[in-house]
Amino acid sequence: MSDFSIEADWGALYVDGEWTEGADGETIAVEDPSTRETVTTVAAATESDVDEAYEAAAAAQSAWAEQPPARRQAVVEEFLDVLEAHHDDVTDLLEYEVGGSTLMGETSMQIATDHATEAATLPRRMKGEHVASNIPGKENLVERQPKGVVTVISPWNFPLNLSMRAVAPAIAAGNSVVLKPSTNSPITGGLLFAKLFAETSLPDGVINVVTGRGSEIGDRVAGHPESDVVAFTGSTSVGRRVAGIAGENLAIPAMELGGNNAHVVMADADLDRAIDAATFGSFVHQGQVCISINRHLVHEDVYDEYVERLTKRAAALPTGSVHDEDTVVGPIIDESQRDEMLSYVEETVEAGATLETGGETVPIDGVDDSLVVAPTVLSDVTQDMAAACNEHFGPIAPVIPFSDVDEAVALANDTEYGLSGAVHSTELSLAKEVAQRMETGNVHINDQPINDEAHVPFSGVGASGVGTYNSDAFLDEITETKWISVQHEPRDYPI
Repeated sequence: MSDFSIEADWGALYVDGEWTEGADGETIAVEDPSTRETVTTVAAATESDVDEAYEAAAAAQSAWAEQPPARRQAVVEEFLDVLEAHHDDVTDLLEYEVGGSTLMGETSMQIATDHATEAATLPRRMKGEHVASNIPGKENLVERQPKGVVTVISPWNFPLNLSMRAVAPAIAAGNSVVLKPSTNSPITGGLLFAKLFAETSLPDGVINVVTGRGSEIGDRVAGHPESDVVAFTGSTSVGRRVAGIAGENLAIPAMELGGNNAHVVMADADLDRAIDAATFGSFVHQGQVCISINRHLVHEDVYDEYVERLTKRAAALPTGSVHDEDTVVGPIIDESQRDEMLSYVEETVEAGATLETGGETVPIDGVDDSLVVAPTVLSDVTQDMAAACNEHFGPIAPVIPFSDVDEAVALANDTEYGLSGAVHSTELSLAKEVAQRMETGNVHINDQPINDEAHVPFSGVGASGVGTYNSDAFLDEITETKWISVQHEPRDYPI
């Protein structure tokens, strides 16, 4: 049995380079969403456990920051080697813990590797500058230094890469980390990182992982006085609370929050490409992606054909347990998420929409109360219907018609969110016009909204977050500048 398999021992916290049980010995069950069976347990940390993690992080940080760039780069590269060596174990963990299909697991690994590879370059890019002075004989130097302790609070939907994009850059830049994964993904979002880094030469205390219920330790993690940056990915409602608590300690919030992403299809769009993109953007990983398609906005001239073709594609997608390698649409993470999205579908149909396909759970042999939701397409949808105005976070495709460019833009922007989006048109000037008018952090022309490249800035506007991830943009979040001046000649003062 591999130390990285689901059957391995995951029941401890990782603090100051040591595996330790939580202070009160409580545990949390981890359930396989496909089988509904408990596959392992993890420790439920207490606030005192959280305090120990931050104490270790604070004690280790300054010595780590003093390491030369080549040393910090080497550790991240060691981590990459260990990650790749355990490739199959990691994708298996995603399958068992979060219901990740083969496609989801491979995608997670690719994106996570991309982020770690980019992070390995950051130590050599932490450059300062020389700035001319208005004072005769003065030299101004601006240095870039790590912030200190970076708190990472990661979500359950794509836990591997969404933890990676904060953890790896933070460590590469000379910070220490306290990582709190979601209760639904404590292994692939947290404890896995501890085991992987334990096989590198990273000093003890630079990464610490605390697993536990947000209701019990979340506020202490978000608002710990030793924390200098809080990197959070999750819902807008929780993110607002996390940012507020972090702000009380003047910690920098880097928040990627919810989305209500529009997939805009113009009358002249290549429908083959638009439908291919729509199928992936709505149904990959059961639609449990903050940048997935939440609304399909389709020109009335091609609306009926679009609905018909999308319905046919959705109905043909293989569904069921992700332990079947042919499955494309697997289980929702838990009952509460499943029930909420199905209620959105029910409310939308009651409001006058047409259910073209789906809208129900799919049985799995031998499993009571399946979490699999059939790929769902809704037509005759209006902007105010539940499946369109809420972030449904499921395999649901509400299709809304529009008549012209202005209406398309108005519909796309009729939301508090602004995370991602897509525009399809064979006329690039038109597509660019729509993209520029869409009030969102990311827009993808003749593609779909699910894109993440580690060297390209990623951010949201409005209720979709504050701060920016990836490359130099995130480096700015986790470092600070320090002005050092040298007065080389005697200076004349007015008094």
